[in-house]
Amino acid sequence: MRLASVLSPADLPSAELQAARLDGELYRVDECFSPIDQPTGLHHRALALAAITPRRLIAELHSAAWVWGALDQPPSRHRLCADITARTRPPIGPAILREVVVDATDVVTLGPLRITTPLRTAVDLARLDPEPHREVITRLFAIGGFGLADCEALIQRRRNLPDKRRALRRLQQAQPPVTR
Repeated sequence: MRLASVLSPADLPSAELQAARLDGELYRVDECFSPIDQPTGLHHRALALAAITPRRLIAELHSAAWVWGALDQPPSRHRLCADITARTRPPIGPAILREVVVDATDVVTLGPLRITTPLRTAVDLARLDPEPHREVITRLFAIGGFGLADCEALIQRRRNLPDKRRALRRLQQAQPPVTR
């Protein structure tokens, strides 16, 4: 019998998962575990986060940056959001939840996980993170294949969006150099 690529306490008791990790059969992927023959990548991280995220919620900010591969480690507390029109309850556990206006182009689905696009993630980090890590935003530029003009267009489409100017300054600083 082949194990699933991502295991959570919903699949096996925590004690068994921890014992298999100590035996070298599993390794930790955020709050979940994976068999050692499974490489960690985008879809793998998405499955791990989806295992602990209610379906109606969307991974955002540092959580989305981790899934996209712009952060090496998952955040200590996941950041999730819900469309302001969705009816949802706060998640159980240490995640941080906020209600936001979400455009259909801001979110993609990776397996069972809904996640903000690299563009939306970069703009949100530039706006909301008190100390944004320029290299994370720079990585999101590369991962998403977008430029500063795309960021500006996203910001300008949003009416009454706080911290637009600060976000644009931070995005300009994080923009990778243009090569010919």
